[in-house]
Amino acid sequence: MGTEGKSKMTMRERLAYSFGAFGNDSFYGLLCGYLIMFITSHLFDTGNKALDNKMISLVTLIIMLLRFVELFIDPFIGNAIDRTKTRWGHFRPWVVVGGTISAVILLLLFTNLGGLYQKNAIAYLIIFAILYITMDIFYSFKDVGFWSMLPSLTTDSREREKTATFARVGSTIGGGLVGILVMPAVIYFSARPTSTGDDRGWFMFALIICTIALVSAWGVGIFTREVNSDIRKNKKDTVGLVGIFKALSGNDQLMWVACAYLFYCVGINIINSLEVYYFTYIMGRPKAFSIFSTINICLGIVATSLFPIFSKKLSRKALFSSCLICMLLGICLFAFAGDNLAMVLIAASMFGFPQPMVFLIVLMVITDSVEYGQLKLGHRDESLALSVRPLIDKFGGAVSNGVVGQVAIIAGMTTGATASTITAAGRTNFKILMFAVPAVLLVIAIAIFAKKVILSEEKHAEIVAELEKTWGKKLDSDQLDTPSETVEIPTPISGELIKLSDVNDDTFSTGAAGQGFAIKPSDGRVLAPFDATVRQVFTTRHAVGLVSDKGVALLIHIGLGTVKLKGTGFVSYVEEGQQVKKGQELIEFWDPTIKKAGLDDTVIVTVTNSDKFDNITLTGQPNTVVQAGDNVLSLQIELAESPNPDNQATPDLSGDLA
Repeated sequence: MGTEGKSKMTMRERLAYSFGAFGNDSFYGLLCGYLIMFITSHLFDTGNKALDNKMISLVTLIIMLLRFVELFIDPFIGNAIDRTKTRWGHFRPWVVVGGTISAVILLLLFTNLGGLYQKNAIAYLIIFAILYITMDIFYSFKDVGFWSMLPSLTTDSREREKTATFARVGSTIGGGLVGILVMPAVIYFSARPTSTGDDRGWFMFALIICTIALVSAWGVGIFTREVNSDIRKNKKDTVGLVGIFKALSGNDQLMWVACAYLFYCVGINIINSLEVYYFTYIMGRPKAFSIFSTINICLGIVATSLFPIFSKKLSRKALFSSCLICMLLGICLFAFAGDNLAMVLIAASMFGFPQPMVFLIVLMVITDSVEYGQLKLGHRDESLALSVRPLIDKFGGAVSNGVVGQVAIIAGMTTGATASTITAAGRTNFKILMFAVPAVLLVIAIAIFAKKVILSEEKHAEIVAELEKTWGKKLDSDQLDTPSETVEIPTPISGELIKLSDVNDDTFSTGAAGQGFAIKPSDGRVLAPFDATVRQVFTTRHAVGLVSDKGVALLIHIGLGTVKLKGTGFVSYVEEGQQVKKGQELIEFWDPTIKKAGLDDTVIVTVTNSDKFDNITLTGQPNTVVQAGDNVLSLQIELAESPNPDNQATPDLSGDLA
């Protein structure tokens, strides 16, 4: 059962969620990385090579098509989870049920279903398709529910960050551990000591991973609790493919970064899926794949740690291109490494090391494209924009699943094959498809990003600054609900009161962003000055826009030039659409971070729809110390007519930014 207003999480809850991430990514690694290898290398063994290859081709084609179908189902899954109401919460039931059913079905897919394909091939294909799509749908319920429940575990942003960090470590280890264990476990449990194992070895390996996934899902269900809060009561929009394409058509920066990422994603998915085949059939050393997987985990952690350093030294374009050039060099070395283990490990590391950094670059550009689209189109498509990357990831995985099966057939890497049976033509075909095709895709990705993506950090800072100037400017007078009334505006933060004209910024000091006041802060806690609706939360967390119950649009802006910090040193405690009460904490910031960056920490507070009010007056004494909650500004609402009392909804200001 959920709890009310819980902010702190216990270590047991945090570890349970982290273990859930471990099991979730272990399952995903088994599903996307090794089910195809089992199908191509062990499942079909009738002795009729042509029939076996036909079955492999059909099954892998079915998998690819079903994964495309699942892209259209995902939006309905998210919507169904949102509408779920049980005594156990929105998410936990789906984590447990989805985790259990998907684990059981995936284990079944690591069998020949009682030899059905030899008795009736059509019946096998139908049953396989039903089992696969059922498994994939329930896994999606579990996956979407698991990652969506993070905000429901606590209302404290710091607790969320800690929990997310634990979960990310768990998922990284879980996904990497599958690669480390796969071949040693398969060979160990096999009845016959072969280089690729047998059906029994693959089933036992799948049993281990599916058990971990099932137990971890139940651990999340039993040892975590969801929080009931006003944030979670907000209505969420369902994101579908049509909505995503609409967002792409209107936001050119989102479209171009998505195109670059699409070519990149398909390319790396093909290589990543075929690496285990390379170690098994080209090198004849399947156990060495465990060495590579171990190195890959360590390099992933190092790359993620180094990203902040590289991102400060290089522009996004330069870093993106450098990462992909490093990967291309790795592909070239990989293609000529043959069975030289040292060269293969170096090449694979050169290819794998930059991948976490590319992911972060793309994520940053997509996130920044939200404000770009908001300024260009006049409306904010945050959920749509952030849905693009997972969609492309799934698309890339679907394509690679289909390609890998065909590559295995073309190269002769099917049931009964070993490294010694692969012909020279088969090796050549395999290398062309594994290396040449993805290399071309990466070159296309570099070209698109370099020529079309202009959304640098500096450009984003300019966009945010422009949004801050125009936020809340337009507010129809018939939406203000208290005519002929003096409204007092308290300060949201403690410190020294400063006249707006003394602020060292022309936009604010001239009143271009509205009339108001400024505070030289004495602490880092920003509180709601009145009951309001949060109408704007900037991704950089340095500013927040509120609309009071009386129609006052207030922008609270922390520091000058602080958008450059990209959220470093800021913690936001609210979300868009959330109702807040007077005195509720909105943002917390670490003042030394601002000063260390050489920036002004002055907090500016402006009434952005000042033209709708009369007699806006600074009532506090400038250059004196005030406490959060002290009234320092007043304004007079003078309207000729009273508004319609039945039309008092808080206006949507997000569309007034064009």
